[in-house]
Amino acid sequence: MWTQLTLFLLRLSAVLPLSWLRALGALLGWVLCRMVPSRRRVVQTNLALCFPELTEAQRTALTGDVFVRFAQAWLDRGWLWHGSPEQVRRRLKITGAVEELRGEQPIVVFAPHFVGLDAGWTALTQQIPRHFTTIYTDQSNPVSDAWILRGRKRFGSVQLFGRVDGVKSIVASLREGDPLYLLPDMNFGVHESLFVPFYGVPAATVPSLSRFARLGRAKVVPVVTRMTPQGYEVQVLPAWSHFPTDDLEADTAHMNQQLETYIDAMPEQYYWVHKRFKDRPAGVPDVYKK
Repeated sequence: MWTQLTLFLLRLSAVLPLSWLRALGALLGWVLCRMVPSRRRVVQTNLALCFPELTEAQRTALTGDVFVRFAQAWLDRGWLWHGSPEQVRRRLKITGAVEELRGEQPIVVFAPHFVGLDAGWTALTQQIPRHFTTIYTDQSNPVSDAWILRGRKRFGSVQLFGRVDGVKSIVASLREGDPLYLLPDMNFGVHESLFVPFYGVPAATVPSLSRFARLGRAKVVPVVTRMTPQGYEVQVLPAWSHFPTDDLEADTAHMNQQLETYIDAMPEQYYWVHKRFKDRPAGVPDVYKK
């Protein structure tokens, strides 16, 4: 019941001015930061590990900004998935090396977990005339799950692979020229993960970016989505040269190194609410314990 009411209100919010939504998101983020101490500790731990040079006051301020951006992006799903197509196109601006996405060459789009990840997907599927694919994890709440699926299928010709579909289907689609929108920069467990540095800290990281690029004979094109006062800027960066290589671990470490440069430009917009260092090398203590 609460989920249905929340989604109903999000649909209604699509007609509100963006400045009003962002103000509401700022208030919601402020409340969440103070009312959810367990998640606040996760953010603070991540920031302490990745930005030890910041003072405690600076990390506290950044933590608040992270919650604000998280809440604002969550509210933005209202207009992303229920606003008019003209409104959505007006608020989503694709910039940079857009030519990298043209043609029929196999592409793995490296889309890091910034708060605008759904805006980036929406922009590409609405404005770039290609058949995009991505990998989807089912949500525990069936009402939310159906809503998210509808939202991500709203524009263009798209396919969402479930994790049960396996690698073969994804690779076959890649080789046929369907760009894969991939978000590999989270802790998905130690199974098939490698421990490579992320801001100098060993982080369990799936090597799927290198693996899919190699199996799909695809180039890797980073797409970094930034929240702006006008909506979102979806920046397409040049394809990485000499990637992938035959060294899976080196490729995965390279991915994290590049990701750090993207985060440094807008640290408050990265998904720090996730336990990025949940899995630790043998003998290394849990960093998220009180």
